[in-house]
Formats: sequence, structure tokens, C-alpha cells
Amino acid sequence: MTANPSRLLLVAAALGALLAIAGNMLPAPALVYLFKPATTLLIIAWAWPRGADAPAVRRWVLIGLVLSLAGDVFLMWPQQGFLPGLVSFLLAHLAYIVAFTRRARFAARPLPFVLYALVAAVLLSQLWPGVPAALQLPVLAYVVCLAAMAAQAGVVWLVARGGDGESLARNAAIGGVFFMTSDTLLAFNKFNAPVPLSALLILATYWLAQGLIAASLSAAAPTARSGRHESNVR
Repeated sequence: MTANPSRLLLVAAALGALLAIAGNMLPAPALVYLFKPATTLLIIAWAWPRGADAPAVRRWVLIGLVLSLAGDVFLMWPQQGFLPGLVSFLLAHLAYIVAFTRRARFAARPLPFVLYALVAAVLLSQLWPGVPAALQLPVLAYVVCLAAMAAQAGVVWLVARGGDGESLARNAAIGGVFFMTSDTLLAFNKFNAPVPLSALLILATYWLAQGLIAASLSAAAPTARSGRHESNVR
């Protein structure tokens, strides 16, 4: 039986994520330096052949993943790399917003924006006292972009409900929820109080978010081999 490259990439990404998380918890910095960027690279490789039916969406999702990879690298140095990492992920969220607006008009359904605005306001009210003055504006801008990205992903799902693309749109919406969860845990761990099992919770939800956003792209078209068709696993 021929191995499925898509499945192998997903398995490799899952193993890379486990090793990166273990490297944070042990601690074993070498595992983090190697497998943190490698895991995101594997997700990019898995996403690369997807989305041929929507090239504009595919392009902006891939840009968001590459910017996220840059953010991963910067955040391996939590002090010096925090601001460049924050900017990289802010740009990644803007790229995802552009991707999702190729699927549905921005804020075409107001409810997700109302809900995420309320969540963001509550989170900022709790975090703000612990955010250094020099980081307050970047953090505020980041939270706005994060919440807008997650909300627009929710809009995409609401617009697609009942249609052929609903399952893909649902992946994007759930990915937005996981991204909001991951960054909330990261922010509380940095600016409020230590979060138990922070490396496990932050990184697991982060890579689930990225994988689900990548999975909002349609699978690659089947290829013919020996007179029969084989399709990639989503």
C-alpha cells in the first residue's frame, strides 16, 4: 500500500508538536529550537497543495502561516523576540482576515464580532494592569486583529452553513476559537500569573488552530494512478 504524503505530514507535525512541547516542559531548549519551527513548516507543507479551487484564499492562508513561522522563531527568545513575534503574528492575523474575506464579506454577520469584542474587552480589562506601558499599544492592536480574525472566521461559517463548503468553513471558525484560546493563555502567562501546564496548553491549542485554518482549504484534487483515483486525506 502506498503511503499517503498528506497523512505522513500530519503525523510528522503531531510528533514535532509533542517534541516541542516536551522541550518546553523538561526543559530541553534544543528540542524547542528544532521542533517548534519544524512543526509549523510541516503544517505549511501539508497546506501547500490544498485550496486550488480558491487561489486567493490559499495565497493569503499560506502568507499567514509563513508569518506565523516567523513569529514562532522570534518567540523562542521571550524577551528580545516578544515584540517582533507580536508584530509577525499581528500580520499573520491580517493575512487570515484577508483570506476569510475572500469567502464572505467582512462582518457580513455581526454576531461573531459582537461576541469576540466582548471577550476581547474582558480579557484586556484583566491583563491591562500587567502590560508594560511600552507594549500597551502593540498589545491592544494585536488583540483587535486577533478578535477580528476569529470573528471573521465565524462569519465565514455562518455564511456557508447549509452549503457544500460548510465543513471547511467550520474548520476556520474552530481554528479561530483555538487561536483566541492559545493567545489568551499566552498573555495571562506573561502579563498576569503563571498558567499551569502553560507549554502544553498554549502550544497544543496554537497548532490545532493553525492546522484547522489550513484545513479550511479544500483538499488537493485526486490524482490518477494505475487507472484508479486516490484522494488526499483532509
